Amino acid sequence: MKRFINYILAAFLGILVVFNACTPETLELGEVISKDDLKYIITQNEEDPNMVILESLTPGVTPHWITPLGRSTRVIDTVKLAFPDEYTFAYGVQSPGGYIQADDEVVNITTTNFDYINDPLWELISGGVGNSKTWYLDLDADGLSRYFAGPLYFYGTDNGWLGECYGEDCWNWNPDYPGNSWLMDAGDYGSITFDLQGNANVHAEHLMLGREEVGTYFLDADAKTLKMYDAGPLHDAGRDGQVIDWGDLKILSLTEDYMQLAALRDEALSGEGPCLLVYNFISKDYFDNWVPEDTPDPEPELPDGWENDISSTTNSTIKWVLSPETPFNWANLDGSLMNTGWVSPDTYADWTGMNADVPETYADFSLTMNSQDNSIAMVLPDGTESSGTYELDEKGIYTFTGVTPFFTICNGWVNLYTTNENQWRILSIEKGATGAVTGMWVGALSTDKPEYMCWKLVPEVAGGDDALANIKNILTANTWKLDSDRTYEKEYSWGWEQGPVIFSDFATWSWNPLPGEQYAAGEAGVDYGSMKFDMNGTVTVQQRRRIYTYVDEVSGETLERHGDPQEGDVLETEDVVDLTGSWSIDLDNGKLLMTVGVVHPWTCDYYVLNWGDIDIHRIEDGALLLKVMRDADRSGEDAFAMTYVFVPGE
Repeated sequence: MKRFINYILAAFLGILVVFNACTPETLELGEVISKDDLKYIITQNEEDPNMVILESLTPGVTPHWITPLGRSTRVIDTVKLAFPDEYTFAYGVQSPGGYIQADDEVVNITTTNFDYINDPLWELISGGVGNSKTWYLDLDADGLSRYFAGPLYFYGTDNGWLGECYGEDCWNWNPDYPGNSWLMDAGDYGSITFDLQGNANVHAEHLMLGREEVGTYFLDADAKTLKMYDAGPLHDAGRDGQVIDWGDLKILSLTEDYMQLAALRDEALSGEGPCLLVYNFISKDYFDNWVPEDTPDPEPELPDGWENDISSTTNSTIKWVLSPETPFNWANLDGSLMNTGWVSPDTYADWTGMNADVPETYADFSLTMNSQDNSIAMVLPDGTESSGTYELDEKGIYTFTGVTPFFTICNGWVNLYTTNENQWRILSIEKGATGAVTGMWVGALSTDKPEYMCWKLVPEVAGGDDALANIKNILTANTWKLDSDRTYEKEYSWGWEQGPVIFSDFATWSWNPLPGEQYAAGEAGVDYGSMKFDMNGTVTVQQRRRIYTYVDEVSGETLERHGDPQEGDVLETEDVVDLTGSWSIDLDNGKLLMTVGVVHPWTCDYYVLNWGDIDIHRIEDGALLLKVMRDADRSGEDAFAMTYVFVPGE
C-alpha cells in the first residue's frame, strides 16, 4: 500500500515539475504557503475505528487528499477501510502560490468491519470473507470464448453498469472473436484471483504480458466501480499502453459465472478516441464445468413450397444454364453467399482472373430436366452430350445417375463439379416479380472446410407474355392496402420480409419497422387508403392526405405547404382523396409505372421524388412487394429503396 501511495505522489510531483519547467519566467505566483501553514485533521471514528475522517482546516485553498481508496478534493470526507492494516494518507493543498503537501500520515487500524464488504458484489467477485475466487479472460489458446461472443467489447465513456447510459457518449460494439480475431491474439492469458483473506487482496498472473502483480482492491458497490492497487485486470499486449490507470475500472456486469471490467482508453496514448475497453471474464468454476453445446451444423432453409416452385418453374421440362453474370461463388453452411458483392464478372475479376469474355467458355453448357419422369440431358461446353436420371429429396439434394457435371469455368482452377456422391444441394432459390423461379444456387460441400462451392443455374426461358399476363391478373384481382397489420411475413437467412415497409439488401440484413416506430412505416392505427387496378390500364387510388397551409410573409396569402410542415402551419384536412390515373408494366426493367402515386404514409410523403416510379420486388397471389426510392436531398438521409408490402383489402 505504501508503494502505491509513494508512486502516486511521485507521479503527481513529476507533473508539477514538468508544469513548472514549462512555465514562463515572468509568471508571478501568489503567496507560497509552507507546510507549517497546512491545517487538517485525520481521525478515526470513536464508534467505528475503521472509518477514517478527513477534515481540511486550511482556509482559501483546495484540499488534495491521497487515501488508500484514491484521491479526494472534499473539505470533509470519510474513508471506510474494512481490514486491519497500516494505511498511509497524504494531505496537500493547491493555493495561489502553488501546490504544497504535508508529510505522510499513517493510520493503524486494528479491527475488521465486515459491514463495508457485505454487498453481494463483494461475494460474487471474491467468494466471500475468508475465500478466494479465480477468473479467466474469456479466450483460450484455441481462440474459443465460452460465454461471451469474444473477450473484448467496446463501449462509450458514459456507459456503465449493465450497459446503461449515464450521459451522451453511449454506444457499444460487441465483436465476436472468430470474425474479429485481429483484435487480439488467442492464448493463455493467465488468471486473476480476488480474495477476502485478512484484506481485499488481488493476484494477477499476466502470462501474455510476462509479468505478475500482487496488490489490493476496493469495490464500490453503489457506484459499480473497482479500484485495484499495484495490479490490473488481464488484457492484451496491444492495448497495454493505451490506458493511464489499469486499476481504475468500471464494473459493467458481475455474476457468479461472468464479469465485465471496463478500462478507459486514453486518446493521447492510443491515437484513437476515448472509449471503454470492456474485458470479459469467466469464473474458474464456469471454465472447469463448461461443456460445449451439441448443436448440429446449420443447413440451408428453402422457402415453403419450394418443391412446387421448382416444378412450376420447370413447367415439367426446363433447360438450366449457368448464369453469365454470377456463375459461381462460395456459401456458408446455411446457404448464405460468402461474397455478396459479386454481381458481375468485373466485381470479382481481380480475385479469380475472370473477365467479360469468360461466359463464352461455358455458354453451351445446359442441363435439361423433366420433373415428370426425372430424366436429365446434359450438354457440356465442348459439345459432349449425356443423359440419365436424377432424384431430388426433401432437403433439396440432387443425386445424378448417368450424367456427371464437370468442366473448368475459368483460370484453370475455378471448376463446376459435383460431390463424390455425384450430388448437388439447392442452397437458395431466387424468384422474379411474378413469383416464378428465375435462378437457384446449387452447391457441393467441401471435404475440408465448412463451406460449399456453389453455382447459379438460371432457366433459359423466363418471363415473356405469360409473365406479363400473370402480373396483370394478380394486380387486378384485388383492392390493395398497406400491410400495416403485418399479415404477410416470410423469414429468410438474412432476416424477414414483413409489412408495412422493408429496409433491406435482401441478401444479408433487413429491418421491418412497425407503424409508429419509423416515419416510412407511418403512424399506428391510421388507414392510409387503397388502390384498385383495372385491366383497361386505369388505376384508382384512395389516398389519405394531410394538407397544411401557411401565410406567405410577403403577399399575406394563405398557401398550401408543399413539403414537410413547418412551425406555425395549419392542418387544413386529413381526408381521403380519390385519385385516378393509368398504370403499365415495364417487364424488361421490372417496373410498375403509375401516373398517380402508390398508396403510402403521409409521414414520408415528401421523401420520394416520384411515388409512381415503382420497382417490382415481388408480385404474387396475396402480396405486392413494391420499391420506391428515398431521395437523399428531401429526406436528409442516404438514397435507399423502401419496399412497401401490400395485401388484399376488404
